[in-house]
Amino acid sequence: MHFSRKSLGIPYAVFLLLFVIAPLLVLFYYAFTDGSGQFTLTNLTGFFMNPNTMGTMVYSFALATVTTVVCVALAYPLSYILATSRIKSKTLVIMIFVMPMWINFSLRITAMKEILSAIEGNLAMHPFLNAVIGMTYDFLPFMILPIYTAIAKLDPAYLEAAEDLGANPRSAFFKVTLPLSMPGVISGVMMVFLPAMTNYVVLDMLYNSTYIMGSLIGSYFAAYNWHGGSMIALILLGIICLFTYLSDTREDASARGGAVL
Repeated sequence: MHFSRKSLGIPYAVFLLLFVIAPLLVLFYYAFTDGSGQFTLTNLTGFFMNPNTMGTMVYSFALATVTTVVCVALAYPLSYILATSRIKSKTLVIMIFVMPMWINFSLRITAMKEILSAIEGNLAMHPFLNAVIGMTYDFLPFMILPIYTAIAKLDPAYLEAAEDLGANPRSAFFKVTLPLSMPGVISGVMMVFLPAMTNYVVLDMLYNSTYIMGSLIGSYFAAYNWHGGSMIALILLGIICLFTYLSDTREDASARGGAVL
């Protein structure tokens, strides 16, 4: 039986309609209407005029940025060492770092909470630091894998050419390896930064009472303020789309630079 491309695409079109387009339309409707169903921009202006919501956004950005920077600082050297070393069992070493992802998320954070409690005593004294540690522990494998893959796939001929042109190992790393591995870094940043802005479960489990974007949206819907919650969700969606676009642009530029090199 022969199926055309259009017929094969019908299930995906139905899925896209039911689970992507329809929820977005509902989100837009509630974000730009009031309780009586009338169009309004009050939800939008109210978000930017409310110091609590703006403070939550700033705190979310700060937490996600610090977490991402720490993950990059830890993941890149490790990925570089693994990718360039002569260890025969590289796959096994990578699996050691990936295996925690197979364990239930709540169990992992609970274990981290017990460790931090043994070290600090009162977790409430260092809420931001504990949140960064918890999220770094949770998201670090998502940073290691793309960076390791990008470095491992680098053509050795580039480094050989750099050495032939007189570059020392330090110059070869900064002018060849680092630029060509940036697509992996960018992919890792996207996989860490965006979830870190909304993952309020780590904050709750580590006794951080400060809201981030995910918990703020949840609090609005819990209070049956669907209009305000939808607007915040829509703003967060716009931030994610913008960040994704900028990341893709940067990744394309890195790829073109590698092609020229």
